[in-house]
Amino acid sequence: MRWKKGRFRAAAALVGAVLLAGVAMVVASPATTALAATSGVCDLYAAGGTPCIGAHSTTRALYGSYNGPLYQVQRASDKAYTDVGLLSAGGYANAATQDSFCAGTSCTITKIYDQTANRNDMPISWGGYWKGPGPNGADVGADAKALPLTVAGNRAYGIKVTHGVGYRVDNARNAPTGSQPEGIYMVTSSNSVDQWCCFDYGSGENSHTDTGNATMNAIEWGTACWFGGCVGTGPWVEADLENGMYHTNTGSNKDAANSGVHYPFVSAWEKNNGTSNFTLKYGNADSGGLTTTFSGPLPNGYSPMRIDSSLLLGTGGDNSVTGVGYFFEGAITAGYPSDATESAVQANITGADYSFGGSTGGGPSNAELVGGQSGRCLDVTGQSTANGAQAQLWDCSGNANERWTYTSGKQLQVYGNKCLDANNQGTTNGTNVIIWDCNGQANQQWNVNSNGTITGVQSGLCLDANGAATANGTKVILWSCNGGSNQQWTQRN
Repeated sequence: MRWKKGRFRAAAALVGAVLLAGVAMVVASPATTALAATSGVCDLYAAGGTPCIGAHSTTRALYGSYNGPLYQVQRASDKAYTDVGLLSAGGYANAATQDSFCAGTSCTITKIYDQTANRNDMPISWGGYWKGPGPNGADVGADAKALPLTVAGNRAYGIKVTHGVGYRVDNARNAPTGSQPEGIYMVTSSNSVDQWCCFDYGSGENSHTDTGNATMNAIEWGTACWFGGCVGTGPWVEADLENGMYHTNTGSNKDAANSGVHYPFVSAWEKNNGTSNFTLKYGNADSGGLTTTFSGPLPNGYSPMRIDSSLLLGTGGDNSVTGVGYFFEGAITAGYPSDATESAVQANITGADYSFGGSTGGGPSNAELVGGQSGRCLDVTGQSTANGAQAQLWDCSGNANERWTYTSGKQLQVYGNKCLDANNQGTTNGTNVIIWDCNGQANQQWNVNSNGTITGVQSGLCLDANGAATANGTKVILWSCNGGSNQQWTQRN
C-alpha cells in the first residue's frame, strides 16, 4: 500500500472435520484422512476444510510429516548456498547446519521454502513501485544470524525484517484470488515494530504496484495509525487491504481494550470472506487463547475483494520497504477458517515453546527484574532497541523492554538480540549500564546471585540504582556492592 502525498508508504485437537460452506477451490496439499498424533498447524487447517496454500517457517515444520528444507542461506565469503532443514520429520530446524556453514562469515536468508505441495517458495522480492536497496531496485535478504531463539529448547533463527528486506512469490499456485475467502496467521513479536508501511504477510499484487482498493489481503503488524485517532500506541494486528491499514471497517480502533499487544512472541491473525466480513485476532504465542479485536463488514469500497495471487513477507503490495518486524512462521489458507480451527492452531503454536535465549542458574526467563528499594523495573529507556540505550528504573509495564532472560552464557538478554552491557567495558564505580548487540564479551556477563544482587563478571561490581534513587528515569550503573536495597533485584514473571 502507498503513503499518499509524499508521506512514507507507509491444540486442542479438532473432533472430525469442520466443514466450511462456499469454498470453491481445489488446492494441492498433503492428503489427510485423520489427524496424526504429531499434527502440524497445516494438518489442523486441512481438517477444518481450509487447507494451507502457503506455509513458511524458519523454525519448525508446519505439517506433521514434512521433512524438507525450511530456508536457504548464502554466505558472503564465497557466495555459496545451502538449505537449512529439520532435525526430524515434523520437527524443528537444524540450526547447526547454518551455524557450521556460516561460521567465520556473514550469511543472508535468500529463500523461504513453502511446505505445502504447491511449492510457493518465497525468494527475495525483485522490487516494485517502491525500489529496494538491492541490485536494480530489488529488495535484500535478512541477516541469517540476526535473530537467534529457541523452539522447544532447540536453537533456531527467525527472520529480522529491516528496511528493504522483503520476500515474494508471484502467481502463487492455488492462492485465493478475486473475492475467494482467505485466512492468514503468523508468529511475530512486539520487540521490533515501527509505524511505516509495511511489515506484511499475506497476498498482494503480482505487478508489485498499487492496483486499487481491495487488491490485497494481508496482516500488517506495527504501530501504523493510517486513519488517525487510534486508541493507545500499539502495536496492533491490522489488515492491509491496499490503500488502507484497517483496525476496523471504518479504519482506526476505538476500543481501549485494543491499545496495544505486548508479548515477546505474538500470534497475529486475519481472515476475509471476500464479500462481507473480515476478522482480526491476536494471541500470546507462548500461552493462552485468542482475542478478537474486530469482526465485521468490509470497509466501504472493499466489497467484493479483488485480491491477487502474489504471496509476500516484509513489504507492501507495491513493495513499500519501510516496515520492520520479526517473522518465525506463518500460513495462508484457501477458505475462511473457523474459530475452532484457529483455536486449535493457536494451541499448537503455544506448544512450540518459543523463547529468546534459555534461562540457567536460577536467572530470569522472559521476566521483569524489580528493584528491591524502588519497586520499579529494570527498563530500557524509551523502549529503544539502539545500541547504547541506557538502562533505568521505570514503572513495571510488562513491555518487551522490561523482559529479561538469563542465558547459558551469563548474558541478560532483552529483545532477543540485545544484552545488558557495562559501557565501554568499564569496571569503575559509576559506569553506565546500557544495551548492546550480544557479543559474548565479559562486560556482558553477569552473575545472578542468591542474595538478590547482580554482579558483573568482568568488574565484580553490583547493578545499582544510581544514588539510591527510586524515581522513574533513575539510571542503572555499576557500583561497589554495599548491601543496599538499591542493589537488590527480584524476578517477576
